[in-house]
Amino acid sequence: MDRRIGKTRDAIFKAFISLMAEKNFEQITVNEIAERANVSRGTIYLHFVDKYDLLNQCIEQEMTELCNSCMNIGGNTHLVSSGPLLRTAEYLERHAFVFTTLLNNNGISAFRTRLHTILLQGLSEQIDMTGLNRGMNKEMLQQFLASAVVGVMEWWITHSMPYPAKELIEDILVLMERNQMAPRQLDSAQ
Repeated sequence: MDRRIGKTRDAIFKAFISLMAEKNFEQITVNEIAERANVSRGTIYLHFVDKYDLLNQCIEQEMTELCNSCMNIGGNTHLVSSGPLLRTAEYLERHAFVFTTLLNNNGISAFRTRLHTILLQGLSEQIDMTGLNRGMNKEMLQQFLASAVVGVMEWWITHSMPYPAKELIEDILVLMERNQMAPRQLDSAQ
């Protein structure tokens, strides 16, 4: 992508996020985004169909950056392993403003849905179906665990991250282990 195009898109994303921190998504206009980004309204329409497309692309970009940052270290692609979970929480911590804004804005469920989908993908090979889980519906366990982890992370973000990412993930992993749903290789070396 041309660097100028990238800079323009970044300016639009930053303007959009800053407006979302101030007001409800539904109240934001394309004119306000253009003014804040210091671009013309037409420039926004060159890059995005409308503000809904802008929201979707903004979330997609944030999730892509989160995944690239957190899941490709050391070849581990399972988000529910302790290493990627910790890197995810640390990434969310470093980018707190963006993620807090996305989660706190009324009517914004796309971010939560996207994170839930990523967790579900990582869970398929991770849940231990022996012991207490033997005979259980694996898909239901995946949904339960993904919803629980996303819910706790959402709570953590929307409550101003009341304790460090490492402590959050340690607690999540203990809860998963207690319920015999812990991911494989819980050591922190991942």
